Amino acid sequence: MLLQTPLKKEDLLKLEVGDAVYISGEIITARDAAHMRILEFFERGEELPFELNCSVIYHCGPIIKKNHEFKVISAGPTTSARMNPMTTKILEKVDCLAIVGKGGMSDEVVEALKGKGVYLAYPGGAGALAAKAIKKVRAVYWEDLGMPEAVWVFEVENFGPCIVGIDAKGNSIYKKVEKVVEENFKKLKSRL
Repeated sequence: MLLQTPLKKEDLLKLEVGDAVYISGEIITARDAAHMRILEFFERGEELPFELNCSVIYHCGPIIKKNHEFKVISAGPTTSARMNPMTTKILEKVDCLAIVGKGGMSDEVVEALKGKGVYLAYPGGAGALAAKAIKKVRAVYWEDLGMPEAVWVFEVENFGPCIVGIDAKGNSIYKKVEKVVEENFKKLKSRL
């Protein structure tokens, strides 16, 4: 399925764990420091310089080269679990969101995504592949945080493949895999 930004909530609600998704339009990168700054803006009641509602947040610290314009060299995902505590608070203020990253997120984030968003897994180690889908750097915010932590706004075309790891119904592929591994471990242990 192709997701076009700005996202439509009804499109996110249709997605199910395991679905393959590609994204075209605009995505926003954000890591730890950017998430903390977003929350600071919320606490002060200030408007963000970019739109989060109906958007895609990509947990990514890109490598960017600048000559006359920005060129993305690599844009692989970073581990999403680091953003767990901040993501639940962000989801209190945002009604429609897709998060892209690697490794999954906490049960609290699974709960917070219900009815409003999804988590899309992007393959780790595929930063060069991701860079090919990035057609343009539209903007950069908070450069004082450093290249990997700044918020980059990318125009992408057929960014993916992303796999729905957590859907808006509260299903998590990570929990399913964990359960199977646990059952297999018990079987193995009982044979010893």
